Parts: sequence; C-alpha cells; structure tokens
Amino acid sequence: MYNNYFSLKQAPFSIAPDPRYLFMSERHREALAHLLYGINSGGGFVLLTGEIGAGKTTVCRCFIEQVPENCRLAYIFNPKLTVAELLQSVCEEFRIAAPGGEAGVQAGVKAYIDAINAYLLASHAQGQNNVLVIDEAQNLSSDVLEQLRLLTNLETSERKLLQIILIGQPELRTMLARPDLEQLAQRVIARYHLGPLSEGETGAYIAHRMAVAGSQGAPVFPDSIVPLVHRISGGVPRRINLLCDRALLGAYVENSREATPLIVRTAAAEVFAGEGAAAPGMVPNTARWPLLAGGVLAGAVLSAAAWQLLPRAAAPLPVPQAAAPGTITVPSSVKGTANGAPKNILVAAAKPVPVARQAVLPLGRPDEASALRALATRWGRALPEGEPCQIAYRIDLRCLQGRGGIYELRQLDRPAVITLREGAATRYAVLVGMDEGSVTIDTGRGRERVDLANLAPRFTGEYTTFWTMPRSFRDQLALGDEGADVDWLATRLAGLVRAAAPAAQQPLNAHTQGLLRAFQQKQGLTADGVAGPRTYIRLNQLTGVDEPRLLAAARTGQ
Repeated sequence: MYNNYFSLKQAPFSIAPDPRYLFMSERHREALAHLLYGINSGGGFVLLTGEIGAGKTTVCRCFIEQVPENCRLAYIFNPKLTVAELLQSVCEEFRIAAPGGEAGVQAGVKAYIDAINAYLLASHAQGQNNVLVIDEAQNLSSDVLEQLRLLTNLETSERKLLQIILIGQPELRTMLARPDLEQLAQRVIARYHLGPLSEGETGAYIAHRMAVAGSQGAPVFPDSIVPLVHRISGGVPRRINLLCDRALLGAYVENSREATPLIVRTAAAEVFAGEGAAAPGMVPNTARWPLLAGGVLAGAVLSAAAWQLLPRAAAPLPVPQAAAPGTITVPSSVKGTANGAPKNILVAAAKPVPVARQAVLPLGRPDEASALRALATRWGRALPEGEPCQIAYRIDLRCLQGRGGIYELRQLDRPAVITLREGAATRYAVLVGMDEGSVTIDTGRGRERVDLANLAPRFTGEYTTFWTMPRSFRDQLALGDEGADVDWLATRLAGLVRAAAPAAQQPLNAHTQGLLRAFQQKQGLTADGVAGPRTYIRLNQLTGVDEPRLLAAARTGQ
C-alpha cells in the first residue's frame, strides 16, 4: 500500500519471519550463545524465555542453522499434549519406528519410552547427538515436564543422551520454580531471559529493516523519533514492527515523507487500542486513517514458519533388542563401557533412577561492595571503604558489568562477583574457578564447590568483574582517535599478526580498524571496529598480561 510511495521493494515491518530482515542485537547473540553452549555441555535442559515478540523464534532459527552436523534435531511447536502424545511426537520427529506398528498409540507409554531410549543409545553409538526443541513450553503440563525429565535420565559416563531446549514466555520460569518441578529445575544447565531492545538498538533495528526493504535518501524514521518509538513499543521487536508498519501507512495517508511524532502516536492509538491501558506516549485518537481496512496487519504463525526450516532426521536407526526385561544392551562403541564389552543399562522410564535432592547453595555476602572488595584481592589490590568501582578506577582497575550468565563468564575467563537469589534474598558471591561441570565460589565464609546444575536456578546472570588498563586510556576507541591508548592497541594488533608495529602518535586508521574487526570476529566478539572492555580483556589475555584467570584456577585448585 505504501511501498511505491517510499520507493520500497517490500514492506519492511511484516511480522512474518524473513531471513533477509534478521537483526541480532547483543541480547539475541547472548541468547544464541547460551543455546549453542547448552548443546555442547553434555546434555540436560536449556531454558530460553522472553516476552511475546521479543525475538525467541529469531534466536531459535539462528540456532537451528548453526547446530553441529552430528546433531539430530526434533522440533515441537504445539506442546499442549498429553504424555502419550508428547512421546508419540518425539518418535515422529526423530523418525523412530512407532512401537506396535500402526497401533502405536495403544502400545502404551512404556513402549514409546523403550523405543526412544533404544534409539538414543543406537544414535550415540553412531556418534550422533540428539536435541529436542520445544517452543511455547509454558503450555506444558506438569506431567509432561516430569516425563521430559525422565527422558534425560539415560546417560553414559560422559553425557546425557538427550538435550532438551525449552523456549517459552516468562511464566515458564515461574513454573520451573515450583517445588514439584525441583528435580527438573536442577537439570537446567543454561538459562537466558531475552529482554527488550535498548533505545539505541531500536534505532538500529528500524534502520536495518528499512535499508533491507530498499529505503534510500533521508530516513523515514529520523533519529529524533526513535525515543518515542522505543517508549511506546517497549523495545519489543514485534511491537516495533506493528507500530512502524502503521506509522508508514499513516505517513502515506498524510502525504508526509517521514514519520512525525503525531503520526507515530496516532499509529500507536490504532495498533494498541485494545490493550486496556494506553501505551506510554500514546494519545487517545478516535479518528481513523481512511485506508486501514482489509487486514493490513494480518498475523503470521511464526512457529509454523520456523518449522519449515528444520532439517529432517535421517532414516530410523535399528532398535537394539533388550537383553532382559527392563534393560537395553549398549553397543560396545558407546563410550564408557568397561573393556569394550556391552553394558546393560536400566531403561529410565521403566524404573526411574532416583535423583538426589538439590543441595542447598551456600549464600554469599549480603552486599555487593564487600564482594567486590574481596574480588579485588584476586588482582592483588586492596580497596578501602566507599564505592568500589570508583575507587578501583583510581588504581587502574576498571569494572565491567554484564548479564550474560555462565557462558559469557567462561568466555571472559576471569573471576567475577555473581548475583544469587534464594527466594526473596539476594546475595553476592565471588566466582573464583570454573570447570566443565562445577564452579568454585567464595561465599565470605570460605570456598565451596557447586555443581552448575545447582548454581543455575539461583544465578540471575548478572556479574561484575575487573579489567586492568592505565587510567589515561579511554574505555572505547573508534576510527580517528589518537593517543597513547591507540598506539598500544595498534602495536598489539600488529604483533598478533606478526606485522611491524606502526609509528607512534598515529590516529586509528582504516588499516588498524580492519585488524581490529578481524581480531574481534576471530575471538567471538562484536566485530564493530570499536575497541571496548571485552576487546581490551582478550588482548591482555593473548599478549601475556598477568591477570587472574577463571578456568586456570579450576585446573590448579587456586
């Protein structure tokens, strides 16, 4: 309707998924990193939550495209199922021959479980991992969640044979906090809540979609309008799409070349009129633009579209014959068998393996300041009373705060203060060591080693760590900057590629920025060509700066 008016190739703000419009904010990248970390961590549950329209499906689609070749993926997007229906769906998605042939439903729950367990063992023997993704998981019943937990009971000495990813709305977190689901909650090895876009990300998101649609010349959504769009939409991508699509239509009707504040507010009154309370920045408006008819904002079923992208599993694996009732013979190729001989393992569903009650996590310090002072001792510094980050800056120690969770801390590889919640209480502990399955934390009363499964339900994902840099250095360096910090950066980047160091007192030019982008991309950082704390941290690590390390501490027991 408005495409020709704005010289667009297609509508830029359709809510139907289109890979051309993919926009991954820092939060989306962190969520994706948690999913990818989960499938490489030996099994269990991974939890991704977010508000409606926050971009969970976008992250899921990116994840699907990046799963390793040895992963077989099953995807369930209609979780309102009974236990038997769920198991039947799992069999269908993994191409497991239904027990009892066509009468598989009548074969009973146990028959399905036996077939799934046999498939997982045979698949593992072929070097394959199996990942079950369940979308809209907040709709799962307690019985189905418990059955999913039981499916993860089957394991070798190295890993669980089924990885389950639960994707859902925020109430999914509340569900898993219930006492009757405690055993499942302690098997969540990674969790991430996908929050809304920031104001800056909202502007970048709008500009990205307009550019992909072919917009040229003066922006239809100028920078001055972005704060209003962000305030009304709350930074939720789907709400941004709805609002901006209607604003484009309004600009077309009003014969305006840009979306003005009045047009955006009028669009908000149209799009969000049925929400009860007015969105922030909206104005009541009874007048309707005359062309709003015929389903301009027709919805799309995102889960069904995502389903179309899923690779199909290979042909069914042969189901090994049980050695005895209630057992399955593991082929000798399964790692962990003694002397290469077959090993009989009890089928989890036939007789569930008891799970030990979750250990009580030692609480840390009640205030963050004392925890940060304890953290500073890892850098050999003593911080007097006062605001720790301000005091640390005076002695060339800087604070870095984040919300990336365990995965990001593993990437940063440095001790940190982490935020823990036990019921209504908030505490702060110093994370001093980490290995594949556990962490070592300083609680203020001594050190405790805690399984990641026990830490995850209590860890909010928030952390603060330190990084070292001379006080005169800026926190960020971009193209055109010059000074001692630019000389330091250019010298180290050149050294990493074994090139000659550039002359001193040169501005950060295109060549150095190219080296910086290549370095950031190789190290899994945001390749924006701007040197910030994470870039400094990684450069320090790779160039031999003496700083405490998180993973090394776990190996040495320090």
